[in-house]
Amino acid sequence: MTISPELLLLVGSVLFFISMLIGKAGHRFGVPILLLFLGVGMVFGSDGFGLVFENVQTAQTIGTICLTVILFSGGLDTKFSEIRPVIWPGVMLATLGVLITAILTGLFTFWLSGHMFPSLGISLLTAMLLSSTFSSTDSASVFGILRSKGLSLKNNLRPLLELESGSNDPMAYMLTIVFMGIIQSGTDPNIGMVVLTIVIQLVVGSGMGYLMGRGAVTIINRIRMDNSSFYPILLLTLGIFIFAATYYLKGNGYLAVYIAGLVIGNAKFSHKRTSMKFIDGVAWMSQILLFLTLGLLVNPGELIEVIVPALIISAFLIFIGRPLTVFLTLLPFRKIGFRDNLYISWVGLRGAVPIIFAILPLAAGIPDSRWIFNMVFVITIVSLLVQGTSLPMVARWLNLAEKPQKHKALEDFDVEFAEEIKSAMTEILITDETLKYGKNLIEMPLPDKTLVVMVKRGEQFFVPTGQTELHAGDKLLVISDNEEALRETYQNIGISNFSYQKNQ
Repeated sequence: MTISPELLLLVGSVLFFISMLIGKAGHRFGVPILLLFLGVGMVFGSDGFGLVFENVQTAQTIGTICLTVILFSGGLDTKFSEIRPVIWPGVMLATLGVLITAILTGLFTFWLSGHMFPSLGISLLTAMLLSSTFSSTDSASVFGILRSKGLSLKNNLRPLLELESGSNDPMAYMLTIVFMGIIQSGTDPNIGMVVLTIVIQLVVGSGMGYLMGRGAVTIINRIRMDNSSFYPILLLTLGIFIFAATYYLKGNGYLAVYIAGLVIGNAKFSHKRTSMKFIDGVAWMSQILLFLTLGLLVNPGELIEVIVPALIISAFLIFIGRPLTVFLTLLPFRKIGFRDNLYISWVGLRGAVPIIFAILPLAAGIPDSRWIFNMVFVITIVSLLVQGTSLPMVARWLNLAEKPQKHKALEDFDVEFAEEIKSAMTEILITDETLKYGKNLIEMPLPDKTLVVMVKRGEQFFVPTGQTELHAGDKLLVISDNEEALRETYQNIGISNFSYQKNQ
């Protein structure tokens, strides 16, 4: 059946709109919004409202593009200063940790097939291929859940978890490709060649990511465009180019694009703020599109026959496989405490990435590939439901949650200063109570080195002077380089309803 572009746009826009509405409602109840996006796709799919989508190659292409953007955005948003203390633990989790997870879960799956579900009749290689697809934590899930919940963690746990999830997909991808190749060839694997391939992928991927990231910064700063709107598009284009070019140079494109994002995001370049916001928006759109596509691709009726073994494997992965991997991998790092290891073990989120990797054997026609895809889908849902919904609660149980500072974007004043300017910006609402100190701006008890730079009255904005008469309902944009004095002043004069944004 031929689908007109108009119908495709209509259905697509409706699905996106419904996903965003449901995601907004679900966030209030602590449900991971990525799981809700997945649910919308399933509801509108072949077993729901009948929207049939069975093109595996198209799904694979969408998944590759979306994952590239998500990893690029994750790298851009990660600060070197935050990940520097946890680079080596993160690298170990992203490489050795993925390998151990795949081996442990693969062996357990093979044992489970032989002793509890002999009707499955899967081989050891098929079990290892299955475990390889979900051996990495999912960057989209970890970035999305940690940041949407505003979870503040002690002991540098958040940058460690984001570094692991952003950099461990290449290892899982390579393991998946290796086991696919072994199954297709039908010959015994050449261990030396397998190890060499993995090393080349990692070395070329990381090297190209760093070099091309530095080159991207140079290009952005040296190109002078008359239209500033081109800069965010240029940044996105460079990110996609880095992924594709590294792939053709026999490196791992996912690792390259994440490292390039790290390099670019921590450098100074033209129109950085606008470009970063644009990429962040595209990344969220990619996550919605990705989970909708994967939800449409699955047939919920087929999940029933795999639900029992998938639940058992999920339980093993969550309560045995992941914790054992984390404790073994981080054993050399004595500064990471027992409770930290427990929480890292719990944040073993699976999401879109395992499903994308499960599409690879499906597209290649590997035997039992549909069974692998359905198994991975159930394991992903279980992970998001059990682990994704409980991250804040477990952090509190382990006494690892910090009270988050309310650094939020200003609502009425869309301004930001260069990174070199260390300042605190606030947006405060003038009430009758604050006017008791006097109606003129000069009479307000503001601390030293503090300036009211703009006033919003109704829909009008203007720059005030000391003699400007303030009215109830006015909103002031205030900047200061003395954050604590500014906060104390607000408390003294009874102002509590102000937005706060720190530039650091």
